[in-house]
Amino acid sequence: MVASAVILSTHCVIAGVADSKQLTSRQRDCLFDEIQRKAVFIGVGCIGSEVIDRVNILQATLLAMRKAIEQISPPPDYVLVDGVQLPPISIPAQAIPKGDSLSQSIAAASIIAKVTRDRLMLEFDRVYPHYGFQQHKGYGTRQHRQALIQYGPCAIHRRSFKPVANS
Repeated sequence: MVASAVILSTHCVIAGVADSKQLTSRQRDCLFDEIQRKAVFIGVGCIGSEVIDRVNILQATLLAMRKAIEQISPPPDYVLVDGVQLPPISIPAQAIPKGDSLSQSIAAASIIAKVTRDRLMLEFDRVYPHYGFQQHKGYGTRQHRQALIQYGPCAIHRRSFKPVANS
């Protein structure tokens, strides 16, 4: 699980920034570099599969958000979060459903998180080449399910995820 927090200056506009799921991989990569250059601050929080299995995916997401926010120093005055639930933080915050389509900072954070996660999956592909992480990035594609059947889960698989549990 990867989450990101991005602070942009009030006058910063980055053309093309949108919900990461609406962009191509190439667009995300280009925007990732531009966000890195223009952001006032970026924090990234990563939570491994063993924690996700222990606390569940929602709680792991909230923990990753908190880790990303905690990297920002000095802490922000206010936090906008994509979704309906706030992470456990002491900073005033607002949850915004579909926030990545309403806030440039939230959209930028979604791009940073997605590209970071995809790059981690490319690293995992080098360690576990049989699973095809380079192609499917860990999502439950047919290729990934077939690899689970053939090789069983590896160290990074979430044991609580149904296709993994079934293999």
